[in-house]
Amino acid sequence: MSATVQKAADLLATATATGTPCPPIRDLFTAGDIDAAYEVQRLNNERLLAAGHRLTGRKIGLTSPAVQRQLGVDQPDFGALLASMALADGGSVPAGRLLQPRIEAEVALILGADLTGPDCTPADVRAATAAVRPALEIVDSRIAGWDITIVDTVADNASSGLFVLGDEQVSIEEVEPADIAMRMYRGGELVSEGTGRDCLGDPLNAAAWLASTLARRGEPLRAGDVVLTGALGPMVPAAPGDVFTAQISGLGSVTVSFAEVTASFAERGEAS
Repeated sequence: MSATVQKAADLLATATATGTPCPPIRDLFTAGDIDAAYEVQRLNNERLLAAGHRLTGRKIGLTSPAVQRQLGVDQPDFGALLASMALADGGSVPAGRLLQPRIEAEVALILGADLTGPDCTPADVRAATAAVRPALEIVDSRIAGWDITIVDTVADNASSGLFVLGDEQVSIEEVEPADIAMRMYRGGELVSEGTGRDCLGDPLNAAAWLASTLARRGEPLRAGDVVLTGALGPMVPAAPGDVFTAQISGLGSVTVSFAEVTASFAERGEAS
């Protein structure tokens, strides 16, 4: 473990603990050193697992061309999903839980079998998928002002925050992920839309990329894992009092709200 990886991991961990975003960490590394960034991610996730958190799956990021344009990157990445990141459908994000939340709608796969091969195909993913559910990912950045490159977001657990799985689920035989259409609303206002083809051409393509990448790293996807396959449309900033609902054809809907900041909370300046 290099001192630089340790320093970057400590900066991100401190930002989480204090609720104060840190400067970009990319300048600590050689430009574009994604391998080092994944080492930072791994170190902080190992710390969380050692503290009692439980790995429940993985998320794929930067699969939508719209999101890639927003962040100025040109390839997907991945991060860990912990059980503590999950919110119930219709649940509320506590005030102060996240630093700079944004939200996006996705297709979630629930695996019924392991995916261990380094050359996983979309057909392999289809065969291993036990259920498909609508999802909202609430992304967050420990980097001030979302001033990120691929190195920053990878190190920061792919800018993970929280996630919400819709209560409805269908079998993979009942839906074609590439053909689904998504609309996400803030209250009654349409704020993001897209299709399954906006996620690397097909959410199953994204999941196959993830499975292959993790297998080559010796960390394969396992039965029971949740896989968030990536944004179907542009991510949207979230503010206290917002209520978001994503409607995904063939899958149903999923909703989350963001708690208002109370006067006493604001006066105390404390995290929820």
